[in-house]
Amino acid sequence: MSFVLPPLPFAPGALAAHGMCQETLELHHGKHHNAYVTALNGLVEKNDALKGKSLEELIRTSYGREDLQPVFNNAGQHWNHSVFWESLSPTGGGIPGVLEKKLTEDFGSVDKFKETFKAAAVGQFGSGWAWLVLTRDGKLKVTKTLNASTPLATGEGKVLLVLDVWEHAYYVDFRNRRPDFIDNFLSKLANYENAAAKLQKT
Repeated sequence: MSFVLPPLPFAPGALAAHGMCQETLELHHGKHHNAYVTALNGLVEKNDALKGKSLEELIRTSYGREDLQPVFNNAGQHWNHSVFWESLSPTGGGIPGVLEKKLTEDFGSVDKFKETFKAAAVGQFGSGWAWLVLTRDGKLKVTKTLNASTPLATGEGKVLLVLDVWEHAYYVDFRNRRPDFIDNFLSKLANYENAAAKLQKT
């Protein structure tokens, strides 16, 4: 079973008016994400014990194992990016009532959630990710991970929304201004509709 690069859920130029240009998407999706998929397929092909495993199984199997670190890095990045594309929308930024109610319940307000998410995303030193997850006890939580790590591996909760804070995610559009990139995501690009749908499926 070979893994494939998933198509973007929108046209490459669809986010340009909202702070993420077509060049960014072509590089990020077409080059970076595709490279992880290609590398992962090559690693699995060389290891009979990994053949036939789903992406999620590969992540859980390789997590914390030094001998399988390259597998984890590429599987994690494939999974993380696939969720990231779903977390973006050309009509993003609007928060459905069901999610707004839950954010207010668990963070105090939508603004407080955004402050917490931004702090996590800004505070992730180096490369990584900022996440909104639903924990096992039914509470929304903001967390962050380094490099290719993911809540799928750490067990922190079900992912509702994610932001990639590797420099390649924002350097074309925002240069070194990560805080501005995060603000733009939260106000214009975040697919809260998708997050709300995931919340309601629990």
